[in-house]
Amino acid sequence: MSEQAYDEPHGHHGDLAPGEEESVNLGSRVLGYVIGLGLALLLTATSFFIANTDLVWQPSIPVALIVLAIAQMGVHLVFFLHITTGPDNTNNVLALAFGLLIVFLVVGGSFWIMSHLNHNMMPMDQLMQMQR
Repeated sequence: MSEQAYDEPHGHHGDLAPGEEESVNLGSRVLGYVIGLGLALLLTATSFFIANTDLVWQPSIPVALIVLAIAQMGVHLVFFLHITTGPDNTNNVLALAFGLLIVFLVVGGSFWIMSHLNHNMMPMDQLMQMQR
């Protein structure tokens, strides 16, 4: 059979396995990483600027830093982890959601355990009197 018989019609390459990428021009792939790096550096510099300046209303600084942190997470997800809304990214999104669930369970469970330990622990002055 000819090589043309194995090609998909209309230039469509079919489904790709997770981690595989279509043959994309190396220059466009590098350009995406450079844009992501530029945005990440800009957001980081802006965060340091806002934290160390008096030009911004002081009570709004924590909110501004949270917004910049969320924006930086978005830049990392899109430009470096390649998480998009495309149908071929379902596995990536599910892996990200599972990872976030595990982190939430570990951090939330740790806070819950520490809270209950703190609540049930004897006050320090009574503990010191027992040791005498």
